[in-house]
Amino acid sequence: MSIAIALDGPAGAGKSSIAKRVAKALDCIYVDTGALYRTIGLSATRNSVAPEDENAVKNLLSKITVDLTFNEKGEQIVLLDNEDVSGLIRTPEASMMASKISAVPIVRAYLLDLQRNMAKTHDVIMDGRDIGTVVLPDAQVKIFLTASPEARAERRYKELVEKGMNVKYDDILNDVITRDYNDTHRKTAPLKPAEGCITVDTTELDFEQSVEKIISVIKENI
Repeated sequence: MSIAIALDGPAGAGKSSIAKRVAKALDCIYVDTGALYRTIGLSATRNSVAPEDENAVKNLLSKITVDLTFNEKGEQIVLLDNEDVSGLIRTPEASMMASKISAVPIVRAYLLDLQRNMAKTHDVIMDGRDIGTVVLPDAQVKIFLTASPEARAERRYKELVEKGMNVKYDDILNDVITRDYNDTHRKTAPLKPAEGCITVDTTELDFEQSVEKIISVIKENI
């Protein structure tokens, strides 16, 4: 029987970075579901498809392929029509588009089977917005990872500045607040703690402390 760990939380909580480290420590596969939504958002942007136009989105989904694979280091590679878009989907614009496209029910349905099949065939730690509530409601461990909007914006700001991007903290904070509202108020699978989940607030924790905390919670509950 494979082990499934669900890690949910708002944008900028550090889910991806923490989950990668935890997966390596526990010898399981990290599945970044947000990357899947970002990839569909990227395709929608390239094809001038508005998320509000469900017919156009449905038509887009019928023509594209989205896949996850892993390199020799166990790192996740995201493919859009066999093109590696792992780097292209990490911009603030891609993040906002992902928030909009993820609110479309047919998009969530499109990706549901792909995510569940990963958990059936591998020991996984899967992060996203609705993993514990919708995708893997029977996961052995469900964690809701959060931090204050200000702390999340500050971390994201530093990350982008280190990459050489010209960004403003206030803009990042506004994006975080906007995305929080969108994610918690969408009709389909809104962001919320799953039943039986363990909430971990990392506002006062640094990265290493956050990783250690998540590993401790998982080991205590497996």
